Amino acid sequence: MIVGRFAPTPSGDLHFGSLVAAVGSFVSAKSKGGKWLVRIEDTDRARSVKGADLEILRTLERYELFWDGEIWRQSERFAIYFEFLDRLKNFTYECFCSRSDLAPFGKIHPPSCVARVGDRAAIRVRVLDREIIFHDRIVGGFKQNLRAEVGDFVLKNRGGEPSYHLACVIDDHLSGVSEIVRGRDLLDSAPRQIYLQNLFGFSTPDYAHLPLVLGADGAKLSKQNKAEPIAGKNPRETLIAALNFLGYDTPADLTIREALDREICL
Repeated sequence: MIVGRFAPTPSGDLHFGSLVAAVGSFVSAKSKGGKWLVRIEDTDRARSVKGADLEILRTLERYELFWDGEIWRQSERFAIYFEFLDRLKNFTYECFCSRSDLAPFGKIHPPSCVARVGDRAAIRVRVLDREIIFHDRIVGGFKQNLRAEVGDFVLKNRGGEPSYHLACVIDDHLSGVSEIVRGRDLLDSAPRQIYLQNLFGFSTPDYAHLPLVLGADGAKLSKQNKAEPIAGKNPRETLIAALNFLGYDTPADLTIREALDREICL
């Protein structure tokens, strides 16, 4: 069974770029007779906006992007992530390095810590000096040397929160996700997640990183640059625009259901 997913961060309303990612993952999973899951990635409590998760779900419903199963909220699953983190004790260590400590190293954590003491420690995972290589359905071949390009990365921050990479890998595994269709801005995250999958003994999903939607200034649409929410837009017109952006030749006069069913069944 194919299982896809859409995993928004509740830091604001969905914008057109978010819709493209949601539609791309939805159509990909459903066209293969699979399931489509939605989870809320709110491990970063400082970025989460109260009520944004419910508004995201309401928006998905208005666009008839109906999910299968229950909604997982990562803020409710910390104990699960830390239970899995304990399994990596032989590959992790405490780290007191701050971003300013790492600035001389280009933010890449060296093989050993540069700060020895501090109030609270983060947990980092040791990476090897070798390339992580995988094939992306859209981008093609991609490789990255984690030691040279990323360094040992954080799995639990100094505030006691699990990292995006840790929570993402564990939830994808536990929910049976077999394909990950998401924006091209997350392509660089895949090698770290594949590295963790290998450490845990998890299977690696099929990856497809979609082209990014850019604003008039050439920058990626994002909540940080105040991208316009889609909640108040015409759902039918906006959804068909998202399908057309993804390369589907969707007629403009179809209803939302007709448009989705047409691309799922082609």
